[in-house]
Amino acid sequence: MSGGAAGFRKRLERAVELRSYRGAGISAEEEAALDALDAQERDKRRKVSDAARAEYLVRDAMAQGKFDNLKYAGKPIPGLGESYDPDWWVKGLIQRENISGLGPAAILLRAEDAELDATLDAQYTERQVRDHLADFNRRVIDARRQLQGGPPVITKPRDVEEELERWRSRRAARAADVPAEPEPARSWWQRLWKGQGQG
Repeated sequence: MSGGAAGFRKRLERAVELRSYRGAGISAEEEAALDALDAQERDKRRKVSDAARAEYLVRDAMAQGKFDNLKYAGKPIPGLGESYDPDWWVKGLIQRENISGLGPAAILLRAEDAELDATLDAQYTERQVRDHLADFNRRVIDARRQLQGGPPVITKPRDVEEELERWRSRRAARAADVPAEPEPARSWWQRLWKGQGQG
């Protein structure tokens, strides 16, 4: 530790020691003497440069191990070389928390259109599929009507009857792929009982 940092540390320890005496029920003269010493310590602290104070605090933190196991130790900091983006915090929050459903209608509709078959496959009845497609088509048409800027809406409405037929064929293919359940193995007493009844 350099001489300036060691002196700074001693002054800090002395200030802590002086403050600990205040609550011990001392006389007014002793209180005045402590105030004078405290003022002297403040003057000394003012004379220490900010750079020396910062250097001391960093060295002290390093000695205590506070810089060990940092998240990006030895790795590049993400986004450091990119240009300034005023919405960096919001975009980072959306990415970290995996928030969906925010953004321009054109982008959201494209993402929903890409996953529409899987969404429809999760429905149980034709009525649910029809309702979901009607809602999707309504939102696509509404997004095309609004001229609020942003990317163009290139998502097309889906034909309900055609999508319903595709949903039925996918559902039938899944039902055909399900293997028949094997007959459960009978326990020894079921086999014994069955054997006695036939004899």
